[in-house]
Amino acid sequence: MAYDEKLAGRIRRLLARRGSITERKMFGGLAFLADGRMCCGVLGEDLVVRVAREHYAAALARPHVRPMDFTGRPLAGFLFVAPAGVRTAAALARWVEGALDYAAALPQGGPAARSARAATTRARR
Repeated sequence: MAYDEKLAGRIRRLLARRGSITERKMFGGLAFLADGRMCCGVLGEDLVVRVAREHYAAALARPHVRPMDFTGRPLAGFLFVAPAGVRTAAALARWVEGALDYAAALPQGGPAARSARAATTRARR
């Protein structure tokens, strides 16, 4: 699936002054990672944002927002924002900043962190 290059460019401009931002092809689109943690992306013409569990319902209730569901099962913590929801620079910036804030609060990713979390989960069983 292709992704909206214009939207990707707008996101790149917002993230340009931030350090530790990388891009990765993901979900058939483009993902933006902050310090290795996915914060947002573009899939088709939609913005993909990562949101905290406690903010998910409120974010989902906003106009032009729907669950990220392209497999028949919504992906927890991720939402699609339709083009109408990010038409203005300010609207896009609000979504991207919120996703960046949430990603920054997540534990560091990577194989070592995943292995440690998996070991903790196994120990609890």
